[in-house]
Amino acid sequence: MEFIAQNMAPIMFASLILFMLIGYPVAFSLAANGLMFFFIGVLLTPYSGGAINLAWPLLYALPDNFYGSRVMSNDTLLAIPFFTFMGIVLERSGMAEDLLDTIGQLFGPVRGGLAYAVIFVGALLAATTGVVAASVIAMGLISLPIMLRYGYDRRVASGVIAASGTLAQIIPPSLVLIVLADQLGRSVGDMYAGALIPGLVLTGLYTLYIVIMSIVRPKSMPALPLEARTLGHGVVSLLIALIAAIAIAYAAYRYLVPAHGDNADILGATVGVIFIYIVAILDRSLNINMMSRLAQQVVIVLIPPLALIFLVLGTIFLGIATPTEGGAMGAVGALAMAAMKGRLSMDVIKQALASTTRLSSFVLFILIGARVFSLTFYGVNGQIWVEHLLTSLPGGEVGFLIGVNILVFFLAFFLDFFELAFIIVPLLAPAADKLGIDLIWFGVLLGVNMQTSFMHPPFGFALFYLRSVASRVPYLDRLTGKQIAPVTTGQIYWGAVPFVCIQVIMIGLTIAFPQMVMRYKGTAVDSGTIDYTVPEVPSLSPLGAPEGGGAPANSGAATTAPGTPDLSQPPNFGDAPPAKPAAPAPDLSQPPSFN
Repeated sequence: MEFIAQNMAPIMFASLILFMLIGYPVAFSLAANGLMFFFIGVLLTPYSGGAINLAWPLLYALPDNFYGSRVMSNDTLLAIPFFTFMGIVLERSGMAEDLLDTIGQLFGPVRGGLAYAVIFVGALLAATTGVVAASVIAMGLISLPIMLRYGYDRRVASGVIAASGTLAQIIPPSLVLIVLADQLGRSVGDMYAGALIPGLVLTGLYTLYIVIMSIVRPKSMPALPLEARTLGHGVVSLLIALIAAIAIAYAAYRYLVPAHGDNADILGATVGVIFIYIVAILDRSLNINMMSRLAQQVVIVLIPPLALIFLVLGTIFLGIATPTEGGAMGAVGALAMAAMKGRLSMDVIKQALASTTRLSSFVLFILIGARVFSLTFYGVNGQIWVEHLLTSLPGGEVGFLIGVNILVFFLAFFLDFFELAFIIVPLLAPAADKLGIDLIWFGVLLGVNMQTSFMHPPFGFALFYLRSVASRVPYLDRLTGKQIAPVTTGQIYWGAVPFVCIQVIMIGLTIAFPQMVMRYKGTAVDSGTIDYTVPEVPSLSPLGAPEGGGAPANSGAATTAPGTPDLSQPPNFGDAPPAKPAAPAPDLSQPPSFN
């Protein structure tokens, strides 16, 4: 009994892992585990030697935990339903389909062009939707049949689709970054700013892998045949339009600098983008044909999602809006984009609301279960056990980071990112803070690591999403009439392996180059270059001295200024002032007396 009482924390943690491995729902596993060990802990308190601090009245703290600032009254978590609703509306509006078709045509002449298009569109969807499921399913439905039609290797095609969809994990406005910021007690805006560069670097690594594969195995990703390039040529026209937009933006910047200062660059870029968008719309509507069809399509399709990205992320980074307000504006912007495309209907809104409610309830129940678990876990000093376990790892800060990332990587085989964020992160954060690790950097590092939870077999959710939309049986292609072989589960799993390795490399790069994240703090200021100037302050007269300086009133050496009352005498209320007695003349024939 004494052994169990004094080792309640590791037993409780191991029991939680066992609960979840059995397949019991995570939210109920957390709550049931917490309540069960609370009852056991109260009974074993006399045998614990002070290691357990549980009592029945402590259960009264649960309602406050549920309705307090950590769960029901948490303004930060309001961003989750907003961004979820925005992503689902955009996915239903056909934005992903338009983007994939247009970018695929743009990169079509290049070997591996469709793979580049999937990565580029995955990054754009990540920056607009923030929902992995929406990105993977949309790209799987649209791009996978096209890639198989033109002879792409099934492992490459499935791997690049699943990996590009998981960019929504790390590129803002990511849902996991919101949860991590909440659990670490840090600003969501800082977390977004810190994750932006690592997300773009990871996108570049995916692109580099495709470049290498297109050279090493060119037959695995052929270029689009000429008959498939329905938009024709027009890259030169697109470059001219881009140069014109840059010129207009620069001219607007120079005009706005005197009045708007630092914001003139953003306003100038906005003017340039709006100008080229209006030109493309008029060119298409009036059949002027000043721009090529490809240039028209690229401008018209790309600018609305880029404007939405600016509406959400730009306002957050500029400090105009909080992440919750940015999410609300993004949801309204998504509705406006769907309406502009003529695809906003009551059915789309119902589907978006249902999916948003389902995901938000899922997060809320996990968070409530986590509060029950943590109440008991902290009552048995579990946080001290975890802190001692992690801070005693060899290698100091680097050893801690390596050990923690290995732990999270293997737990990600069985848990998804919400479960990891609500269960593991609150246990790791105090130890990281004690070692002096910046928690924004630590959160971004964990976000990159948790991305693997979507990718590695056998429980990668991105692989499940792709499996649900990939054909399981042979089918006839609607354009070529040829029979297309199905995509097997093994091909999906093997296609994900190289991208999991790339994600692991990205974890190492984030540890090795923390400045990718630490730029969120802005430019460091060297205190040695600061010039301290103290303004001159007029000297104050001593107490009792006349204004403007001079000796104190009772010094015996100075006269009182005219109009200044003599505070050495009692107040006079109109009577004649008493005559002052004459001072006796000093006897200079005797030595002075000090008595």
